[in-house]
Amino acid sequence: MYKDDLIKKWLENDLSLEAQNAFDELENSSLFKEIIAEGKRFKGQNSSKVSNFENLETQLEQEPKRTTNWTRVLMKIAAVFVLGFGLYFVFDNNQNNTFTTQLAQTDQITLPDNSIVTLNELSSLDFSEKSWDTKRSLQLNGEAYFKVAKGKRFDVNTDFGSVSVLGTQFNVIARDTIFSVICYEGLVQVNYNNKITKLPAGKAYHIINGKSEAFDVSVIQPEWLQNMKVFEQAQLVDVIAAIEGHYNIKIVTENIEGSMLFTGAFVLNNLDNALKATTGSLNLTYEIKNQNEVIIRDAKE
Repeated sequence: MYKDDLIKKWLENDLSLEAQNAFDELENSSLFKEIIAEGKRFKGQNSSKVSNFENLETQLEQEPKRTTNWTRVLMKIAAVFVLGFGLYFVFDNNQNNTFTTQLAQTDQITLPDNSIVTLNELSSLDFSEKSWDTKRSLQLNGEAYFKVAKGKRFDVNTDFGSVSVLGTQFNVIARDTIFSVICYEGLVQVNYNNKITKLPAGKAYHIINGKSEAFDVSVIQPEWLQNMKVFEQAQLVDVIAAIEGHYNIKIVTENIEGSMLFTGAFVLNNLDNALKATTGSLNLTYEIKNQNEVIIRDAKE
């Protein structure tokens, strides 16, 4: 019996005992059996329907007549499995760890090198745990506080620029049009528009209207870690935007200059407290209309 006929009948499970023995003696019989075994193993994981042998043979008959080399067919099947295994391991190894926070929610994440990241509200963090040893980098959108393990270095990538660190504590904001970095301990390196800026402890860096600026800070950690919001000579419109974003409300101002400057702080778990702290020092009043709307007016009116 010819080799191709043996393989064809074996695929159809139509071998006599004598023919089965002849098939078992073929040079590649063990390989063929392994291919089919792997195919059965993947069958339960893949709902795609494969044509049976008769349908395949009918399709082949519609092609120009030629001798079918079943050894070559099985080798092609083997190649498909090899490619499938390769793609599986590539995608599996590149699978990222993604963390996101909702409004008024924070999350603490331990990185593979035991560095700690505290993710602020409405933020996301993405990194690959499996490739961390060879590619120590993560993607941040929003705000996060980093406490990096001593002697460990990695890069924080954002849509604005990147921050490279080595055993330090720092805060990064990369949200909307804001890009800000504050170093609380150690040294960080900021790369913005291919310009490198090094920040030691007590230094901060931010982008205003497309221009970068470095300045001093006196706090030892971000105020939001203590569930507080702190402003220093901030425009009222920015303070209102922060309150609106945190409490998911709409604040309407009546006959008030949005450029008024506010310096102060308030806790973030009490809307009434935040409104009192903001309006009290600016001679303003407020009215909570409902759960979704607040009106701020000049107290003189």
